Amino acid sequence: MSELDPTINPLAPKDVSMGNRVSGKDWKLQKKAFRVKSLGVKNNWKKKQELRLKEEAFKAKLKEMKEEKESERKAHAEEIKRRREAKEEKERYEKLATKMHAKKVERLRRREKRNKMLKER
Repeated sequence: MSELDPTINPLAPKDVSMGNRVSGKDWKLQKKAFRVKSLGVKNNWKKKQELRLKEEAFKAKLKEMKEEKESERKAHAEEIKRRREAKEEKERYEKLATKMHAKKVERLRRREKRNKMLKER
């Protein structure tokens, strides 16, 4: 069989239906266009859709976890900031109490608290 195949044996009789070569080099091997005869493993559409949905679900879960972690971090930082401000305010009033009478300091504290509430509105 290899004697009749022109791709292996250049001396094999040529197929007349192919015609003469343009270059005139009839002794060269006849080559065919390279095409992949069997493509690798094919995934059908349903498998691709399922895979895509799983990937999207995974990414959504990951994003949710990151957002949750970030919100916890921000809440922690906010709590630290709030505590620090309260501590500074307490120290300030204690400092004022050493100079002024206690009732005057208490009135000042209430007035500042009122002003703060009005500002936050």
